[in-house]
Amino acid sequence: MNKTKFNTDAIRSGTIRTGEGEHSEALFLTSSFVFKNAKEASDRFSGSEEENVYSRFTNPSVKMFEERLATLEGAEKCVATSSGMSAILACFMSLCSSGDHVVISKSIFGTSVQLLNNILCRWGLDVTYVNFTNLDEWSHAIKKNTKLFFVETPSNPLTEICDIKSLAEIAHRSNIKLIVDNCFCTPALQKPILFGADIIIHSATKYIDGQGRCLGGAVLGNKNDMKEVYSFLRSAGPTMSAFNAWVFLKGLETLSLRMNAHSNNALELALWLETQKKVSKVYYPGLKSHPQYELALKQQSSGGGIVSFEVKGGKNEAWNLIDSTKMLSITANLGDVKSTITHPNSTTHSRLTDKERSEVGISDNLIRIAVGLEDIEDIKVDLKYLNK
Repeated sequence: MNKTKFNTDAIRSGTIRTGEGEHSEALFLTSSFVFKNAKEASDRFSGSEEENVYSRFTNPSVKMFEERLATLEGAEKCVATSSGMSAILACFMSLCSSGDHVVISKSIFGTSVQLLNNILCRWGLDVTYVNFTNLDEWSHAIKKNTKLFFVETPSNPLTEICDIKSLAEIAHRSNIKLIVDNCFCTPALQKPILFGADIIIHSATKYIDGQGRCLGGAVLGNKNDMKEVYSFLRSAGPTMSAFNAWVFLKGLETLSLRMNAHSNNALELALWLETQKKVSKVYYPGLKSHPQYELALKQQSSGGGIVSFEVKGGKNEAWNLIDSTKMLSITANLGDVKSTITHPNSTTHSRLTDKERSEVGISDNLIRIAVGLEDIEDIKVDLKYLNK
């Protein structure tokens, strides 16, 4: 049988059909499952029979989502979680022990920094932060007990691009696993495993859902690593609900269409922003002015839906622009068909210190737009403050 292509896999793969013959994926809203006899119950609890036990760690709706996303990413196994942050937590808690060392990009989501610095460090995890794009810093940060590299590419909110292939080679020379957060691109635009990444993280809340409805996350990788992640999830409990998994299955069906449309709108907006007199700098991987433009062309099929830019002036000018919008939603979430606008310095990265924000270029005049699927001309009209 010929291998099917991305859009077919996004619609068909992983489907489990019951005896009712339903065409759409079934939604299994049940906490537990009934066994035929005591032996079957024992076999399932022991794992010798891999079937449904309890929806905290086995549910057919969740399984369908896991198998479909794994197919799209080219991963052996996927473990679904209750949120993107719980996916990150599960990764570190299951693959690291007290005293282990990890190397982390400075350019990661602000809450991820809080998780590492305020929680995981208390449990004995040694963390070193390095410049996102400087491969020498990654090499020099390695210690004998380094277990993991962790990076988001493109980064939030400046859309910097990491050379996944080169970073994977550095990691693997020292028997280190590379984790890549693929939230901004999704497998529709980028497949980090093809470039050597070992583990993929997703916040399914974003583009995988695509309409801002549900919270969820995912960890993907080889079967051995995912067995450890699954074991943590089974015991600790931050697992995905059946209903949310069903919603995400519907999101995956249109993922490629939406990501290409987001990218087209974002590129046009970025080009337009470069011409506005009140804009001093635009950050978007699809622009030739982007410092990693050539690298982005190699790793991504398009630039994605996130555009960030600096307005001339400081925080007040940035807030004035945000407050002047009528259509764009003022919210820190992204990946929605509805365009959103936020001020990262005072929202998503507000819990970082001034020094930490400065080091990763998050100035008080920076604005991030997650470009939705409205007509691009209407988005431009809503930003008319930039023409005043």
